[in-house]
Amino acid sequence: MSDVVTQAVAALNEKMGGAGFDGTAKFTINDEGSIIIDGDGARAGDDDADVTLSASAETFQAILEGEQNATAAFMTGNLSVDGDMGLAMKLAGVLA
Repeated sequence: MSDVVTQAVAALNEKMGGAGFDGTAKFTINDEGSIIIDGDGARAGDDDADVTLSASAETFQAILEGEQNATAAFMTGNLSVDGDMGLAMKLAGVLA
């Protein structure tokens, strides 16, 4: 597991404040690995998910730090979404 994924898992769990997520989402960080977010929080993994979001490490980091809006990243092609779009929007609200 890369340092980027390890740091992202910690940041996501902190951002969610120990709460889980209603559904299963996967963040795929290009050339780094994947993170699963579900009812137990965030963890490194590559399980099947209801929605998969893919982005570069730079875009993912900017979204986590609040420098990039997830919806804007999607609209500009920096973030791709495969699966349940409603769940992706719900996740964007959690990350805001």
